[in-house]
Amino acid sequence: MTEKQNSLKRSGSKEQPREKLLRTGLKAMTDAELLAIILGAGSKGVSVLQLGEQLMESAGGDLHNLARMTTEEMSSLHGVGTVKALVVRSALELGRRNRTLPKQNNRIKIENSQVVYELMAPQLLYLQHEEFWIILLNRSNEVLHQVQLSIGGVAGTIADPKLIFKYALDRLASSIILVHNHPSGNVQPSAADKMLTQKVKQAGAFLDINVLDHLILGEGRYYSFADEGSL
Repeated sequence: MTEKQNSLKRSGSKEQPREKLLRTGLKAMTDAELLAIILGAGSKGVSVLQLGEQLMESAGGDLHNLARMTTEEMSSLHGVGTVKALVVRSALELGRRNRTLPKQNNRIKIENSQVVYELMAPQLLYLQHEEFWIILLNRSNEVLHQVQLSIGGVAGTIADPKLIFKYALDRLASSIILVHNHPSGNVQPSAADKMLTQKVKQAGAFLDINVLDHLILGEGRYYSFADEGSL
């Protein structure tokens, strides 16, 4: 069987992914079927749909887990290889970049914690290490700048309050929001998270820079200090 013939073959009499897509539309497709269409062709002895199913199985059926897999992890699967792994990772990255928020006067306005989550999720959700960011806002709660403050390991990262307020003062920010991720998926704040939040809030009060919130992101969800009354 040639690669072209093998490209979208499915075992038995079941419908091929492209045929199903044309008939039903994108929303009716499974994740494995969409991956099959992205991959375009199978490998020797493995149909393209089997590759899609294998990728989803390796990620526990979760696209968030798939997005966190490295090229090496994907390419180690039977029939995938480096080229196909790069194709899948590129498609997932395009989806990440496509997540945008409406802007007012070319600036995003922060109205609640959900807006913060949607703004920062593309940067933080799929990481296997911790990163700490700050969002600088003007008096209208519009985003002036997003700053990556630090990059750490799996278990934590360092956020220096002096650097936080240096960036805030340099940009003449009226308020700030703290954001970091937990690669474990557990979004409950640690004792260190709570201490840092209170320390930054107190320092901000002296500088007339309000700390509006601190979000912890993980596995498609988040914890908001402001929403939980912990700020």
